[in-house]
Amino acid sequence: MAALDLFGRRWSLRILWELRAGPLGFRPLQKRCDDMSSSVMRQRLTELLDAQVIRQLPDSRYELTPLGQEARHALNPLARWAEHWAATIDPQGPDRTDDQSASRVSHPDTVGDGAPERGSAD
Repeated sequence: MAALDLFGRRWSLRILWELRAGPLGFRPLQKRCDDMSSSVMRQRLTELLDAQVIRQLPDSRYELTPLGQEARHALNPLARWAEHWAATIDPQGPDRTDDQSASRVSHPDTVGDGAPERGSAD
């Protein structure tokens, strides 16, 4: 399925998500997407433009097309599930400061118990 291929590419869904509230220019969109590289951003924007999910406005900002809006609405159940999932795995929220939560997120190459994953550089 072409849509799954398109939306399965890294950053594609994030770009759609960030455009949900309205048009954004390249740099503001890049900032909202955790400063992804310019080359990847250009590639994803081109793919989304070609798929007619976003369009570029005369002032160079990007916005969702009607097809993009439909895709965004289709993602709403996933967003609700993600919020439920996040609350389930961390009921106290992201501001939690106890030792258990600190060890869980202490290093990007660790697993849930804080131990390094096999094959990590540490």
